[in-house]
Amino acid sequence: MSLSRSALLAGLLTVFIACAPAGAALAQDVVLGASVQLTGPVANTGRYYRDAYQLAIDKINAAGGVKIGARWHKLALKLYDNQSDVNLSVRQYTQLVTQDKVNLLLGPFASNFALADSTVSEKYKVPMVQGGGASDQIFARKFNYIFGTLAPASNYFDSTVDMLKALNPAPKSVALLYADDAFDVSVADGTRPKLQLAGANLVMDERYSTNATDFSSLLAQIKSKNVDAVLVAGHETEILNFVRQAKSLAVAPKLYAFTVGVPSEDFRKALGKDADYAFGMTPWLPTPALKDRWFGDAQQFAKEYQARFGYEPDYHAASGVADVEALAQAMEDAGSADPQKVRDALAKVRFNSLYGPIAFNAQGQIEMPQVVIQVQGGSLAEIYGAKGFVTQPKYPMPAWNAR
Repeated sequence: MSLSRSALLAGLLTVFIACAPAGAALAQDVVLGASVQLTGPVANTGRYYRDAYQLAIDKINAAGGVKIGARWHKLALKLYDNQSDVNLSVRQYTQLVTQDKVNLLLGPFASNFALADSTVSEKYKVPMVQGGGASDQIFARKFNYIFGTLAPASNYFDSTVDMLKALNPAPKSVALLYADDAFDVSVADGTRPKLQLAGANLVMDERYSTNATDFSSLLAQIKSKNVDAVLVAGHETEILNFVRQAKSLAVAPKLYAFTVGVPSEDFRKALGKDADYAFGMTPWLPTPALKDRWFGDAQQFAKEYQARFGYEPDYHAASGVADVEALAQAMEDAGSADPQKVRDALAKVRFNSLYGPIAFNAQGQIEMPQVVIQVQGGSLAEIYGAKGFVTQPKYPMPAWNAR
């Protein structure tokens, strides 16, 4: 090849690189694809996954990337905004696999999204690891390519029910309220028999519409029936509406507990002092006891996350990081980024993470107990876990005008 021709080709190559879009994946990169709610009703929670995915990828890349065989590969993220629209999310995952040709998939937020989107991963045999959907329905279909880092929704209120029995005085009557989506129905289906086994008097068992804004009828029933403990399964905006209306209608049972919201800094800021006394649950707290290969431990991760994004991570963010780490570990274990080999490695993967021990059961879901937490003086307190009470709960809850 002549010198002039070599110079010409080198110049063309320089122009091509300069014109490549910022952040474009290089040929040797392993591209992870996801569709997440960045706008729409649940965007506030969707951002946890966007931020967690990117932070985990950046952290792994800073450490050299993922070692597949004898070579190191960097990770890249291809992310779409599904605008909180399930149908759009399915189309975007189809595009990620068929047009964008991503190597592997990360999941969306919310069980109804994971339920729909996992049909794409199953159809095209590309493994998806997701920490946003906990509904038992996702994993009851015997799919082979969906893996989840949230514990089964049917177990979410287990520790709360155990705590109810240990409270003094124990609540005499219980109301179970739940939205009509996949996650919340699974929560209710799992909680109902456990309340029965605990000897609880279930005086209300009511389903409400997803994205409901008016809880006045349910609150009126709670008040008229003099319910002691109210368990609510729903999404954060629903829980915020419930608490605000409970205050406006002066409905104050001895206890209320929620599946979501309480672990979130935004929830506590939105309600201010009205968040006090609310019980919630979390499978994760940022403790230094949870060691991690890339972040050191969960406490260091939480500090780094808040410094970068300006808000506290909760278990959604921690599970999102674990999703990326699970794919990274599986690729290293498999010695390949081939979807089938990564899928087989995921089925056997075992490692410790900032989120906790990662190991998937035969259905592809993780087993992880929930810890009962409560807002006390504007801060989170760990209340009840596998070994019983950790901190004294603020119970019973006082009337709204007595706070």
